[in-house]
Amino acid sequence: MIISRTPYRISFFGGGTDYPAWSGKHGGAVLATTIDKYCYLTCRFLPPFFEHKHRIVWSRIETCNSVEEIVHPAVREILRFLGIERGVEIHHVGDLPARSGMGSSSSFAVGLLHAVHALKGYMPTMDQLARESIHIEQEVLKETVGCQDQILAAVGGFNLVRFHRGGGHSVHPVLIPQERVQELNQHLMLFYSGIKRTSSSVADSYALDLDARQDQMRTAHQLVDRGLEILNSRQDLAGFGGLLHEAWEAKRSLSSAVSNPMVDELYARARKAGAVGGKLTGAGGGGFLLLFVPPARQAEVRAELRDLIHVPFRFDTTGSQIIAFSREEDYSQAEAGRVERAIPGFRELADIREVI
Repeated sequence: MIISRTPYRISFFGGGTDYPAWSGKHGGAVLATTIDKYCYLTCRFLPPFFEHKHRIVWSRIETCNSVEEIVHPAVREILRFLGIERGVEIHHVGDLPARSGMGSSSSFAVGLLHAVHALKGYMPTMDQLARESIHIEQEVLKETVGCQDQILAAVGGFNLVRFHRGGGHSVHPVLIPQERVQELNQHLMLFYSGIKRTSSSVADSYALDLDARQDQMRTAHQLVDRGLEILNSRQDLAGFGGLLHEAWEAKRSLSSAVSNPMVDELYARARKAGAVGGKLTGAGGGGFLLLFVPPARQAEVRAELRDLIHVPFRFDTTGSQIIAFSREEDYSQAEAGRVERAIPGFRELADIREVI
């Protein structure tokens, strides 16, 4: 039995410059951090006592006899990619909802790759997890996604990620005093808008023609270094909040799908109540609203957005981890046959166990 734990992320600046269609030509950079909200995946080889070979539990329950029958696209392609021939049982639970702009699909891919590798007795590097999950999402599933989510989920922490012209990336931890990190964390508030959307569908509205949006993309890239300058100085952190507002205005201009009247109203109300700046996390369209609010004004913002779910959080430093491992009995089909012949009513007992 393997249990992996993989963090979700929030991105401050540079989102969009991590799409290969842009970074391959111009380079890119993202300033982002993972947080203490996680995707958990339990994975084990399924004993051959059931009528099905695989059991996958996510927002639905799948039972099937071949990898090709699995509906969940990431599960199907990761099991195929890693050459899993034995039956497996996989359970997924997450601290935050899917399709909410927190990099949940990439955290799922990284966490499942980590768990299945471990199940096979192999421990991949963080870089390998990032590269393989990027391959699965971009090349196999053909999703319109960038590269930051997979890298951050694998590595964890507060990082500057640079994307190089021609391909490849490098990860640079943000090395500022812990007191400054805590001060930033204390100025951030996260609210769930309740609007679910698929990030790739929103990204399709602008990511397929980024060269036509060069001004916004260059602004997004420049804001990364400006944000770092504020963090590395003794400037008032309110300037960081102001940059978040500038970044959101630039991002909204990428496509009409990035925001909507409900989000615009929520953001305007938050700003009136004391937020300096903010943004929708991820590609936009809905999900979580990240706000920069001085601690003295946060009670007012919570009251103004009382209809939304407020999610307190802290920055995470661990990345994807295997948090539980236990070796199970390796049943063969022959052993299963002997057990079935030896125990009267074996199939009925197995069915009861499955239901439980």
